This record gives sequence, C-alpha cells and structure tokens, in this order.
Amino acid sequence: MLTKKIAVLFSGSGSNLEAILKKVHNQIFNGIKIEVCLCICNKPGAYGIERAKKFGLDTMIIESAKFANREEFDAAVVEQILKSGAELTVLAGFMRILTPVFTSKIKAINLHPSILPLFKGAHAIKESFESEMMLGGVSVHFVNEELDGGELIAQRAFEREDGMSLEDWESKIHAIEHEILPESIIKILTKEANV
Repeated sequence: MLTKKIAVLFSGSGSNLEAILKKVHNQIFNGIKIEVCLCICNKPGAYGIERAKKFGLDTMIIESAKFANREEFDAAVVEQILKSGAELTVLAGFMRILTPVFTSKIKAINLHPSILPLFKGAHAIKESFESEMMLGGVSVHFVNEELDGGELIAQRAFEREDGMSLEDWESKIHAIEHEILPESIIKILTKEANV
C-alpha cells in the first residue's frame, strides 16, 4: 500500500493538529495511507506538544527565538522536513512568516481564518468579526512568498448570526478549520496518486 507522509508545524494549542491526527493520521483513503511523520513546534510550552503525545508522536522543538534571523530558522525547519520524507507540510496554527528559504524548497499548505484575500495576517478573526461582512470563514491555501497569498485549495463560509459575539465567531471558525484542513490534506494527497 502506498503511504504518503506529512509534516505538521504548529505554534500553540494544537487543536488543528489534533483534528489532523484524529481524521487523517494512519487512515486509508482511496488505497493511500496518510501518516504524520513529523511534528515541529517553535514554542517549547505549546499545548499541542501534549496533544501529539496522545497519539504517540514526539514533537521536535525548533525555537524561533534562538535563531539570528528568519532565514536561519527556516533552514533548520527545512532540513528536518526533508530528512523526514514528508511530501506535504501542513501549517496548522504556525505563527511564523516564512522566507523563500522555506517556500522555495517545501510544498506546504496553510490554514487561514478568513475568506482570503480578505483579512490577511495574524488578526484575521478579530478583523473579520469587526468588519461589516455578513460572512466569516476559513481558507486553505498553498504557501508561497506572499503572506496568506498562495493558490487557494478550499474555502468555507458561514453567515453572521444576530447578536454573535467575537467568541461565537471564533468558535464557528475553529469548527470549520477542524473539518476543512483534514479534508484538504486528503484531497491533495489522493488526487496526486490518481494522476
């Protein structure tokens, strides 16, 4: 059976990492087994490290703060991804702007909590909530040099409800993220096998 390996990069609580591990890791789709072969986190105290342990996975800590610049950090991450044999890298709440050192060598997808190209950057949830938009949503896109600017893979929207709080808005976004990211991974890895 064909096994396709993925690396998951995260910075925080790891709820999207857990969604991937539950729905994709060691599962078989269209005759293809998908395996998370590498977890990398840039923050030593991140809760996602505990979530990975529940699935028997150790997380490699590569602290961004210990590198002189973004390029050196990216080079260290790239080295580990290439060593792991991962065909696809998934940024699941990885709060780093990546340089061409990374983007030119690694095929990666990113999850973003807005309907791109609207509300790029780190404050997308708050900015989209505070906007006049009647829709919020989530995008999954390929990673390139432009922040939140790569080719779109999937998007899912929801309608603003009367009296929605920022917390309601955020939990709606997270619920969609936990569905759309695993679905996108499966779509990419099984589509390529059928080519």
